[in-house]
Amino acid sequence: MVMLEQKWNYYPFWEEVVSRLESTLPEHECVTWIQRISYIRSKDHTIVLAVPSLFIRDYVIKNYLTVFSQLFTELTGDKIGIEFEVKQQERASNNGETQKETSSVEIRPVSSMMPKAVSRPRDRNINPSYQFSSFVVGENSAFSYNVSMAIAKNPGVSYNPCLIYGGVGLGKTHLIQSIGNYIQDNTPELQVVYVTAEKFTNEFIQSISEKKTPQFRNKYRKADVLLIDDIHFLQRKESTQEELFHVFNNLFESNKQLVFTCDRPINELQDITDRLKNRFTRGINVDLQPPDFETRLAILRKKTEKQMTHISSEVLEYISKNIITNVRDLESSLTKLIAYGTLLNKEITLDIAKEQLRSTYSAKKDQTKDLDTIIRVTAEYFNISPYDIKGKKRTKSVVLPRQIAMYIARRITDFSTTEIGYEFGGRDHTTVMHSVQKVEMMIQNDVTLSNSIQTLIRQVHDYKRS
Repeated sequence: MVMLEQKWNYYPFWEEVVSRLESTLPEHECVTWIQRISYIRSKDHTIVLAVPSLFIRDYVIKNYLTVFSQLFTELTGDKIGIEFEVKQQERASNNGETQKETSSVEIRPVSSMMPKAVSRPRDRNINPSYQFSSFVVGENSAFSYNVSMAIAKNPGVSYNPCLIYGGVGLGKTHLIQSIGNYIQDNTPELQVVYVTAEKFTNEFIQSISEKKTPQFRNKYRKADVLLIDDIHFLQRKESTQEELFHVFNNLFESNKQLVFTCDRPINELQDITDRLKNRFTRGINVDLQPPDFETRLAILRKKTEKQMTHISSEVLEYISKNIITNVRDLESSLTKLIAYGTLLNKEITLDIAKEQLRSTYSAKKDQTKDLDTIIRVTAEYFNISPYDIKGKKRTKSVVLPRQIAMYIARRITDFSTTEIGYEFGGRDHTTVMHSVQKVEMMIQNDVTLSNSIQTLIRQVHDYKRS
């Protein structure tokens, strides 16, 4: 006996599933998610549905797949597999296969009956030049880059919230704005809002003074992706922290993506409420470190290519060896040389580079001498050796002088925490920030220690003048 191949058609059941969900879920939820799904075809105990993007697919699987399975089982009395394909809605609505399977039912996919998603206005605060393609990835930034890319491809699905932290000029703003640009380019139906913590604070204060708090809250609580840069600015701003706490809860509970940047780990911030710190650390925290020599050189080469300017390898290597701190200083040196060569129509030789950058690098070297002086004076005061301050010892007799020396260096020089850490035995910038904050707290309650530090600062200045 020949067995006839069984034909499957689950489209009527899909219509019923949609109908039931529309009668139980909020309207905005149906419009945003359910009505974005369309039927493609049926096969052996499986229904194949179409969604317009990877983001929609992942969100639907995470939040609705179990409900779909339960409803199909209830309607068919059988366990039905559910598969998703990412297709443009126009193609997803072209359902020739299903029409051949049945002539008694007019097949009209849900997406063809519903209005298409409307693209949201782009956030003008996001610089379009910040793209993942222009970010040079090194060992110092590979993890942060990959996390940022994963967020951009699937916002709200994983790594939520995300905090990117690191010193000045290491690429935090580049990454957070790259996330915004990627989402606006590839998932334009999502509303992306980018703001610095300073601007967020100023807008909040203005909304109170102008009695427009509802408009302010509406702007941020309706975002699908909220990107806030430099949250360390929120220290000692209790009212703004309170408002951000409620914005955070509102968006997080709605599976909206949140990304923040900071110049240090959250536990290094002062005067930030514990409950807000808890929110920032709820997801994933990633650290951006200073680039190594190879990465610094790659950054310079990419920048020269972008500007269609030729700078010899020996000049680029010279810059890379002398600037060890951050990308911003690297690019500043290169920009100066490019401007010199363009305006005077000269080829930039190594000698020209050394001459033009001499003041910049000599200033750095002079400040390095200042750090050596601070270390030497502090070591003599506490009767230990400069090697101990730069070394790995963690005894109490060494740790406090080391922290005091870091505090003085941060206070009386222009060095960043990254640069100070490098000169203090290659320590991380977070170690410097912790030391500075600890000494600041100590001198508030210890007059003797405060006077000792003032004495050390005077001795440093006297040593430099002698």
